[in-house]
Amino acid sequence: MSNLNATTAIAYWTVGPEQGELRREELPAPGPGEALVRSLYSGISKGTEMVVHNARVPECVAKEMAAPHQEGTFPSPVKFGYLSVGVVEAGPAEWQGKTVFCLHPHQDRYIVPVESLTLVPDTVPARRAVLTGTVETAVNGLWEAGPRLGDRVAVIGAGLVGGMVAKLLGTFPLGRLQLIDIDPAKQAFADTLGVEFSHPDDALGDCDIVIHCSASEAGLERALQLVGDEGDIIEMSWYADRQITLPLGEDFHARRLSIRASQVGVVARARRHRRTNADRLDIAVALLSDPVFDSFLTGTSGFNELPDVVQRLSDGTLDALCHVIEYPASTPATETPR
Repeated sequence: MSNLNATTAIAYWTVGPEQGELRREELPAPGPGEALVRSLYSGISKGTEMVVHNARVPECVAKEMAAPHQEGTFPSPVKFGYLSVGVVEAGPAEWQGKTVFCLHPHQDRYIVPVESLTLVPDTVPARRAVLTGTVETAVNGLWEAGPRLGDRVAVIGAGLVGGMVAKLLGTFPLGRLQLIDIDPAKQAFADTLGVEFSHPDDALGDCDIVIHCSASEAGLERALQLVGDEGDIIEMSWYADRQITLPLGEDFHARRLSIRASQVGVVARARRHRRTNADRLDIAVALLSDPVFDSFLTGTSGFNELPDVVQRLSDGTLDALCHVIEYPASTPATETPR
């Protein structure tokens, strides 16, 4: 086991538009009810983290978009991220040595209250467990949508969140389910998930529910066309500071369509009085026992490569659903000193 006397940690910070660096910081000793976690892996949540990387978090939602253990403020400098898996090295006896998930930024060691930790089951590999936060988002979206027996459902956007939603919907007794994307290469991904794939032009209409995850104006417009009369569109995309135009004239009112937002910051209204955020995370991590979720992990890089990896994801030279960052047992001192 690593040295428990370490008093420093290394964390990734966004320090300006399209600028990130690794910084050293002091770690206090864990207090009562706190745990020292040594990171094994973290995942890059591409959509939201690229918004942060490019300094595009709107000021009006900056407080709401803050990650649970974020430091600094938007646009920068800010320590952001929320898909971390590690091992408890110190803290309450019942937690020591346990593999845990935490909504924590990219950092090699950190101290958090044990209430912030989600125990990773033995059936879930630590690397796969970085997806816990994304599965949580999908669970919340399905609680929002409330699919019923025999429903016709479409999911638009075969990215990380859309793929998660489609995978979970595949376990429901639906009448029809299609995963829709403009990229024909996503056919293989849909096949892996066991879900029917369709190009937007060929997708079937008269849906009871359309869940939109493409973060595109065209995708949301197509959702309006595919949903049946008085049907529901669940909007799971976040557009940050982009302006979106929709055809809300035409037959939108005559067909009595509904567009509802889903955002993981709070438990969906349909379950809010009976489920906590911790309950939702426990459900999410248990679902990851299915090995098919490994198909969402599309690459791995070392922690020291993180600033370059984030920039490559931003400029498109690196493609990924969820890119995994792997932490060494002891992080070399190549970070920017502070």
